Amino acid sequence: MLDRTYCGPPPFPADIWTSWNLDPLLLIALVILTIAVRREPAGLAAVAVLIVAFVSPLCALSAALFSARVVHHVLLVAGAAPLLAVALGGRALGGIAMPFAVSTLILWAWHAPAAYDLALSNVAVYWLMQITLLGSAVWFWHSVIASDGAPVERLVFVVASFAQMGMLGAVLTFAPDALYAAHAVAPFDWGLTPLRDQQLGGLIMWVPAGLPYAATAIVLARQSWAGLRDNRAW
Repeated sequence: MLDRTYCGPPPFPADIWTSWNLDPLLLIALVILTIAVRREPAGLAAVAVLIVAFVSPLCALSAALFSARVVHHVLLVAGAAPLLAVALGGRALGGIAMPFAVSTLILWAWHAPAAYDLALSNVAVYWLMQITLLGSAVWFWHSVIASDGAPVERLVFVVASFAQMGMLGAVLTFAPDALYAAHAVAPFDWGLTPLRDQQLGGLIMWVPAGLPYAATAIVLARQSWAGLRDNRAW
């Protein structure tokens, strides 16, 4: 039997717009982060994304639907994380391979059914999931954005990061059975079977989640092309 999740019990559709998370400790943490990044537009945008993820009714909905949890995770690793990486500024220390490997491992590990269900049944493990997902993603994005490496190298890792997320999405989309006990019942209240909910989550991870990666890849590709053109000019 799963305990109450951090975001509360799975809401019914009629209650979703009143299901805001006003946890005082969370709100204090967001205020502190806002003060810390107040001079960085990207940092303030990251705070806004985190408010959507943790304060808005999406938090409660993610207790009911796996697909909503995927949106929540995408907001962390492909929304707030690159924005926070931009706000950090400075130069990246080390290469991109290690942050890529760690962030990939953490993403896949938390979507293993046993780890995922534990995170949704225990508040401490839930926050371990959120912090490691966000922290490793910030590390990865900062290593890409603030790297001294060639644009081609950074482009390769951005494409690889999207590819591994898409692969995880494909695994979830084509799995023959629903994998997560945490979402074994609540999806029915939303007109979905657990398997359909999981398939929808996989598709979200597979396609829309790639937009930030695609945008970054385009920027890096243009930088690489500009560099090649400048070298030819010489």
